[in-house]
Amino acid sequence: MEQLMRNFFLFLSKNKLLTRLAKKYGLRFGAGRFVAGESVGLAVDAIKELNRKGLAVTIDYLGEFIDNEKEANEMADNSIEAIKSIGREKLNSQLSLKMTSMGLDISDKVVMNNMRRILDAAKENGVFVTIDMEDYSRCGKTIEIFKELRKDYDNVGTVIQAYLYRTVKDIEDLNKYKPNLRLVKGAYKESPEVAFPDKKDVDDNFKKIIKMHLLNGNYTAVATHDDAMIEYTKELVKEHNISKDQFEFQMLYGIRPERQEQLVQEGYTMRVYVPYGNDWYGYFMRRLAERPANVAFVLKGMLKK
Repeated sequence: MEQLMRNFFLFLSKNKLLTRLAKKYGLRFGAGRFVAGESVGLAVDAIKELNRKGLAVTIDYLGEFIDNEKEANEMADNSIEAIKSIGREKLNSQLSLKMTSMGLDISDKVVMNNMRRILDAAKENGVFVTIDMEDYSRCGKTIEIFKELRKDYDNVGTVIQAYLYRTVKDIEDLNKYKPNLRLVKGAYKESPEVAFPDKKDVDDNFKKIIKMHLLNGNYTAVATHDDAMIEYTKELVKEHNISKDQFEFQMLYGIRPERQEQLVQEGYTMRVYVPYGNDWYGYFMRRLAERPANVAFVLKGMLKK
């Protein structure tokens, strides 16, 4: 049943009609738990509250299915606005973004121009930028863009997904760039031809790449809500005398906030991924797909209204 629910919500996440309707009617049906709001001002308010609790942040102006240059440029403009807000307010926050929202599916020229504009603004404001990873069909291209940008910018990182067979080789190939990587299990529905279908294999590969990247001496963001992975990381860094300055934990906004604060109290850097914007639908569906408990929470919230 859990797998059926996951497949159902992942299917819904790609529905363009529902995406348009969600944009029109705003944050409803419980999405407000996982999305800070529709404006950068509301995102700034959320960052301030999280910073007050000792939590670091990365914000993401949500956007999917961008298929024309005008919209891609507008998405980049919104990211730059967010960067300037972070710098102006002196917030403990980074920025995350998706290549498809910057024009990945349009042309190399559009996506690279937008990324350079963003990274220039980020450098000026002292903001680090993480390129989110999307589905397998865009994985290779995203990594190549990251490599090209890494030649000119030291304030850019990307994401590596443990459920893909190619991941270990990607970690090996990227090592020469001394990259700051966010390591995740992966949230898209992929074919067993390119991704591990069994959870145990994904977990084993996740542990493997955490160890590889940390022992390579590179900064590692372990993005997980899984206590087993958190404990594995703690034991690993203790065993190899790895400084707490070389890694951090990351979790999603609205999921396990008590655990997030507990990690801060234990002396770890804990960064919260805070999405905002009116194009929230696809992101929200993927959060529902990840955990049945999320669905129960949303239904409970709807019944209260």
